[in-house]
Amino acid sequence: MSSKTLEQVELSDWTKLVTKGTVNAASGLSRMLGREVKVTYFNLRKIMVSEAFDIFGGPETLVVGIYLSIQEGADGHIMLVYPPKIACSLVDMAMDNPDDTTQEIGENEESALAEIGNIVGSFFLNSMADDTGIRFQPTPPQVLQDMAGAILNIALTDIMQYADDLFIMDTTFETDDKKISGLFLVLPSGNFLDIMTKHSDEYGKVSWE
Repeated sequence: MSSKTLEQVELSDWTKLVTKGTVNAASGLSRMLGREVKVTYFNLRKIMVSEAFDIFGGPETLVVGIYLSIQEGADGHIMLVYPPKIACSLVDMAMDNPDDTTQEIGENEESALAEIGNIVGSFFLNSMADDTGIRFQPTPPQVLQDMAGAILNIALTDIMQYADDLFIMDTTFETDDKKISGLFLVLPSGNFLDIMTKHSDEYGKVSWE
């Protein structure tokens, strides 16, 4: 079990890393969709692990999660979480549909969301790899429709072994005609934080511009 915690990785450095990674993820979505996608809102905040379910209205609230785990250089979890209606809007964005075309998440819609997860996860991790020198490899994405408690337990069971806190990101991806707001969770495991702490002296050498 790692003795490292999120507090030992400077919040300012972590903010810079995940901000750049999120902007790079938007760049990946732009390529996927063939039109510009911007991050128009980004807010990184720290919460108690025990409070995580409250963000979604409680553990029994129905949500749609796009989940990837991180392998290779370090372990961790990436998750995009949306209320079902917002997830449908995300599908409409991906498929260039008129607003409110998608009313439920079926097999084709899950495929579209999985592709979004693949692009966001890959571009996010590539950005972090460029800045830290650590190689990250995401697993194929899973699209999960379930209660928030069931979905989040996948990652939180691991996180709770070594940390009381976690960082979550409120993000808004926007095109010229659509705006999608949700939660972007990057949950590093113990060895991820070990590596981040080990490389903390090198962060000052990285150009964040």
